[in-house]
Amino acid sequence: MPIILLIIALVALKYFEVWKFAELSWWWIVAVMGVGFVWFEFIEPILGLDKRKAHDVDEQRRKDRVKKNFEDLQKRK
Repeated sequence: MPIILLIIALVALKYFEVWKFAELSWWWIVAVMGVGFVWFEFIEPILGLDKRKAHDVDEQRRKDRVKKNFEDLQKRK
């Protein structure tokens, strides 16, 4: 996510010609976009970060379901 924010900031600063970013070549911004593409398409899946995030969401959903069922059981008694 930080790389996406960096890309957005660089594009905005270059477009609005802020400070030294006005002289920055668009190729530097395209290079950062390329790094972001490589990260999200190749490195993140290799490291398993995309699956880990999905697993964490599923685990939290399971915990919430178990907690709700336990609370419903307690109410019935």
